[in-house]
Amino acid sequence: MPQMRRVRISDKTGEPIPREVPGTEVEACDCPVLDPADWHEVESDWTDITFIKTATTALIGVPLGFGGTRAALAKKARDAGVEVPEDAMLLIGAGKFRRPVMLEVEDVADEKKGIERPGGIVYTRLVPAPWGKMGEEMALTVAEARIKYGREADNTWVWYLTCAKCSGARNFETLFVAHYKQQAR
Repeated sequence: MPQMRRVRISDKTGEPIPREVPGTEVEACDCPVLDPADWHEVESDWTDITFIKTATTALIGVPLGFGGTRAALAKKARDAGVEVPEDAMLLIGAGKFRRPVMLEVEDVADEKKGIERPGGIVYTRLVPAPWGKMGEEMALTVAEARIKYGREADNTWVWYLTCAKCSGARNFETLFVAHYKQQAR
């Protein structure tokens, strides 16, 4: 029988607070860090945002080979002659067996195959989202956006902001995105 231990719970989220053990500092990684003031419950204009797009295989909604997909998108961007900015958004869309993936790019002079300009506006939430909470957090994002804009979002996206090295220490920070191609009239 496993030994029971006490785990502190966050008053704000109800989630366990990761225990810091001396000598187990988080390894350095390249994961982006977002300022909640700029991203949590915020509306952003996407008229000037550009992405390079592909898709990845999923098994009942869980993306497979996600790391390889990012590398393939970076290569696709280089081949197209476009820049991938530092801390570029890497968004994954919905789907049970195939999920769209978009990597933010810049300096796109003309239309190229696989380049996407979604336009419109987005409503974003920056929240802790361990795997068991992903669906709940997306549903909350969609519900808040529906109230704010009076209709369903055209697309929803997730940006996983942490890797295996830092996800526990950063409490599985995730950005949820509800995209509207045009503002409601």
